[in-house]
Amino acid sequence: MSSSNSQSSDKSFVYREFGNDNSAATERPIPELPPQQQNLKVQASRKGRKGKTVTVISGFQAKPETLADLVKQLKTQCGTGGTLKDNEIEIQGEHKQKIFEILTKLGYKAKISGG
Repeated sequence: MSSSNSQSSDKSFVYREFGNDNSAATERPIPELPPQQQNLKVQASRKGRKGKTVTVISGFQAKPETLADLVKQLKTQCGTGGTLKDNEIEIQGEHKQKIFEILTKLGYKAKISGG
């Protein structure tokens, strides 16, 4: 006689305060603002990157899909690698001026920050 235990079927946990895993309910929606209403900051940074310079673009208020497309476009036009972390775009190397020009052509309000 085999007994089936339905509780241990998918996840084993010790304590859960709020019932089923409903992460979509606790997620905050990100407002998708048009490029003209976004104030972006373009800066070069070396902190925590072992001396390597990256250009960081912050201040986005857009969906991750939109930012992923923008990262791809910036990487292609700068001819280098890059990534999207915590709603900030990081492009390898110092490309402040070039990225500033690309963003303003796309309609974003951007400014260069730092020396």
